Amino acid sequence: MNIDAAKAALAHLDIEQSDAAIRAKSRDFFWYSPVLKSRLDHVEADFVVSPKSEAEVIEVLKVCFEHDVPVTTRGAGTGNYGQAMPLEGGCVLHLHHMNNVKEIHPGRVITEPGVLLKDLDAACKDHSGQEIRMFSSTWATATIGGFIAGGSGGVGSCTWGSLRDLGNIIRLRVVTMEAEPRILEFRGEELARVSHAYGTNGIITEIEMPLAPAYDWVEMFLTCDDFMDAARFAEELANEDGILIKLATVFEAPVAKDYFQRVAPYVEPGDNMIGLMVAPHSIEGFMTFLGRRPHMKLIYRHDDHDWARTPGPVFEYGWNHTTLRALKVDPSITYLQVRYGFPQHLELIEQMRDALSPEVLQHLEVLKENGKVMFAGLSLVKFTTEERLDEIVRMHEDAGAMIFNPHRYTLEEGGRQSVDDRQLAFKREADPKGLLNPGKMIAWDDPDWDYAEMYAYPKLQAAE
Repeated sequence: MNIDAAKAALAHLDIEQSDAAIRAKSRDFFWYSPVLKSRLDHVEADFVVSPKSEAEVIEVLKVCFEHDVPVTTRGAGTGNYGQAMPLEGGCVLHLHHMNNVKEIHPGRVITEPGVLLKDLDAACKDHSGQEIRMFSSTWATATIGGFIAGGSGGVGSCTWGSLRDLGNIIRLRVVTMEAEPRILEFRGEELARVSHAYGTNGIITEIEMPLAPAYDWVEMFLTCDDFMDAARFAEELANEDGILIKLATVFEAPVAKDYFQRVAPYVEPGDNMIGLMVAPHSIEGFMTFLGRRPHMKLIYRHDDHDWARTPGPVFEYGWNHTTLRALKVDPSITYLQVRYGFPQHLELIEQMRDALSPEVLQHLEVLKENGKVMFAGLSLVKFTTEERLDEIVRMHEDAGAMIFNPHRYTLEEGGRQSVDDRQLAFKREADPKGLLNPGKMIAWDDPDWDYAEMYAYPKLQAAE
């Protein structure tokens, strides 16, 4: 690795000069996990370069390939499990300058990767009255490229499913890291090569995404006494085909009272809460649906309320913003990502809650998979020890609830616990030296790794 030669060859580009800024741009939100915080807090790039165009991306990759310098790509760095951390130093390729929304058409948008989700949404609404189908709760600060490379779903997944589902990404333009980088365009089956691959096998330089009609969503909070009643309410609502929603989030008591400071004055410790986004034209149907369930209480509606201070966007209480709000109150809180799959979802949720509450408090997000309503769990965990955290993971898996472990930074351990042969094969083709975001793909580093030993990859060691 010849860092000095690479920096000299790239000196005419936008290279970060401040040591403090290099450290800041070497980090993501890995500290949500006490496990990753102990392992990754020392990680830092040697330099940061911010290309302004695809041509400059190609130049950076070509120079770094020549000098054997690792390249870790990042957007806003809002990911939560170390996927944008440069484990072997080298170059951080920061794509914030590549933020042009190129074209907007009926039902689709073409954009560069560095545009913020909120800005992409605003451009689509202003231009054509459309909006992106789904976004992370970090909508205000995250980029579309980071969402594609590191995310899985979010606000909108209750209607549109996950990013990996067919139709939720139309096309990706990707640059390889070779002596002479190539530009490739992926559609259909090929999208799986680089979506949710952490930039380990190609740099996304252009994205084509589907759009939906934009609405002034009506945002609400509801409460009820029984948690499983709240979960069933959210499922039943999502199954009402005539009622269009963009969010249905369920919080076990006392999450709302203890961790949501602007909501706390309006709830009791025993209140389980639901956050909703409902399309305006569906409000009549929703209010009829709600009226049939007298155990549910509407406590907040953003367009008609008497709260002294608004709570802000309801979606900023859901997905991983729930964990962030809890962490601000109690730094010992961490979380798990759980798949409660159809048709056992409600049974599994109740089983885990009975076994683990209040050490683990349920936070559920409605999403659809293969047309079926199910739940993602972003459970709040009172962290004590790594051993206990691993035990909680095993309890979920033994019961049949899949864990996407946010306390691991490799693709395999944080994902579906298996090798993605499409991504591995493309890395061999597109990154022959293994310089793209090294250390994140076990299958590249250790092809013989035994996945029966999941969550034990030995490279996850504390910094000395």
